[in-house]
Order: sequence, then structure tokens, then C-alpha cells
Amino acid sequence: MQVHPTKQRLAAGETVYGCFVRYPDAGLVELLALQGFDFLVLDGEHGVLEPRDCEHLVRAAELRGPAPLVRVPANEPHVVLRFLDTGAIGVHVPLVSSAEEAEAAVQAVKYAPRGRRGLAGVRAAAYGTQPLGAYAAAANEATLVVIQVETREAVARVDEIAAVDGVDVVFVGPTDLSQAYGVTGATGHPALEEAYDTVAEAVSASPAALGVLVADEAAAERWRARGARYIAVTVDSLVVGRAKAFLSAMHEVPVT
Repeated sequence: MQVHPTKQRLAAGETVYGCFVRYPDAGLVELLALQGFDFLVLDGEHGVLEPRDCEHLVRAAELRGPAPLVRVPANEPHVVLRFLDTGAIGVHVPLVSSAEEAEAAVQAVKYAPRGRRGLAGVRAAAYGTQPLGAYAAAANEATLVVIQVETREAVARVDEIAAVDGVDVVFVGPTDLSQAYGVTGATGHPALEEAYDTVAEAVSASPAALGVLVADEAAAERWRARGARYIAVTVDSLVVGRAKAFLSAMHEVPVT
């Protein structure tokens, strides 16, 4: 396993762009990869994806270049293990609210001596056809750890979370944060804007990159101005937005 260009670019201070996919369709992943995304997040939290599905989707992404990551459904070592064994180069870990929980996520992703990930001759390790010690060392360098900030507690402790060794990205989840702040769905609420600024300031003073899920180009521009360098959309928002634009335009054109 080699360090993916996406991780290299993040470490160099560049901005990368990705897309969340929650459908078990390798053709869709390949199509998105061909558009030039730097990374794809296979959504095992809010989608129907299981490790078997992700293994096929990871293959499709590998063929075309973007970094394949998985959003796992829980910050549990055995869950992280099964998804990473498919060959994904990193994980999004949801609902992390403390440095201790971030440390647990890192340990679930990394092999010894940094972590406690179980080692076996799985697909990620080329099915055991290479020395496992060399693979484990390479994987510890290559894997990406994305910690999702989605609670009030996480915002209050974000400086500690971002400082955990091995955390590559601190990722803002606006919709879950809106629930946490009692303004469900109002992701532009002033209370949330203040929370976003708190997160952005804390992450800027850490080795981690700031990440966020956006709905469109305008939101991406606002977050870039805040310092976000790991910016993602969902395939759903891309399809819905373009479909609405197309139909709106067609309904305004008289039929001749």
C-alpha cells in the first residue's frame, strides 16, 4: 500500500474534493471517478453498504484513481477493521466527541505499534502475498483518518480532537450539528455559524485539515474561505441539483 496522492496533497497544504456514494453500484463509482474527484467516500453509515459491497466499490475507484474511503457506521474496532480490510485507504468516523474517542478511532485504523488493528492476509494486504510486516508499516503511513465533528461536545473539545496524533482531517457534519444545537436542518443558523468558526479556528492551529460536506459550489466557496481543504458533496445533491436545473429550464421553453 502506497501513500495516495490525495493524502500527499493534504499534507502539502492543498485542497482536495470528493463525493459521498451510498449506493452499491461499481459503475456509479467508476463514473464519478472519471469526473476527476480526488476521493470518494463509500457511505456505510447512511447507506446500505456492507463490507462486501465496499470491496467491489474500492476496486472500481482504484481503477480510475480517486482515494477510496469508507464512512463506517460506528467507532468500533471490529467495524473499522472489516471495512478497511476491503482495501479502502481510510475511514470517516462519525460522532466523535472527545480526544479519547478520536484516539480510539486512530488505534482502530493503525496497526501496531501505533494502533491495535487486527492483521491478516486480506485484500488490503494483497491477500497475504507480501510480507505482512512490510504491509503493516506501509499501511500505517498510507491510511487516512477523518474524524467527524457532529456534537456540541465535539465543538467544545475540537482543539483536543484535532491534536490527536494520526488525525488527518477534522470533518464538520452540518446536519447532525444542527440537531445538536436544537435547530434541526437550519445549517446556516447563527449558532451553527459560530460553531463552524470555532472548529475552523481550532483546526487551523493543528496538523489536521478542515473538512466539510457541502450542498453546492456556493457553500464550497464559503468553506474554502474558512480554511476547509477537504471538501465533499453527495452524489444525491449533484443529481438532484442538475435534474432540477434541467427540468426548470425545459419547462420554461415553449414547445414548438
